[in-house]
Amino acid sequence: MRDKKLADLPEGSDNPLRSAISARDRSVVNMATEAVKHKQCKLAFQPVVQAHAPGGIAFYEGYIRVLDETGRVIPAREFMPQVENTPLGRELDCIALELGLQTLVRNPGIRLSINMSARSIGFARWTKVLDRFLKRDESIGERLILEISEQSAMQVPELVIDLMDRLQERGIAFALDDFGASDFGLRHFREFLFDAAKIDGQFIRGISEQPDNQALVRALILVAQEFEILVTAESVENQADAEFLRNSGVDCLQGFLFGAPTVAPPWKQENNSRTGS
Repeated sequence: MRDKKLADLPEGSDNPLRSAISARDRSVVNMATEAVKHKQCKLAFQPVVQAHAPGGIAFYEGYIRVLDETGRVIPAREFMPQVENTPLGRELDCIALELGLQTLVRNPGIRLSINMSARSIGFARWTKVLDRFLKRDESIGERLILEISEQSAMQVPELVIDLMDRLQERGIAFALDDFGASDFGLRHFREFLFDAAKIDGQFIRGISEQPDNQALVRALILVAQEFEILVTAESVENQADAEFLRNSGVDCLQGFLFGAPTVAPPWKQENNSRTGS
């Protein structure tokens, strides 16, 4: 017999946890909707460093953030799962791209990767944003990397391949995000021709003490190298993991060990530290 308190609840709401989660999700979606409506969005930047000497910054990744009504910065993980397959998700992709391109215009000395979903391919606004900036300065494309997750790429592979064919001619690079997290077979590497791959963080955290993940990551690195794809390991949090990854052949490292995402452009801080200001 059900608990009497649960029995007294309206039909369809007999799970308090489910109801709480649903209410939270609605609140998150409303918050993101308001942020987009009022253009309260920013990028947070995280450095991606060369794994080997000279060990400098290879590029930065730009993560979309929204601001709530108090101005608090909300990470994408708190709202993107609820909106990624909605029109709001496409709007956020457009905003992230526009903010990223504005950043490249203002800072000609950096490269920047921006996440996108296959849902935005063919979305008129997203295309217009990209074309507007490339018409102003075609060289911007040579400093832009578009990251697409394995799962997203496999939803509409033909559209992703067509987009890559068109944009790689304009100098734009493509990175496969979450590499290893799904059934992305060898034949897909031949079809997609990614320039880079980012090994999913679930296999990287604590890898120096996890033989199973070590074997898997070595295999992923070998596959990428076979197709001449640059390999980045994300979620690197300690020196032991970083050293294992360097010895295993990754090209770049990303994670809290090298810097957390920040809405304050880190390249400005680096320039200030070099000049002593």
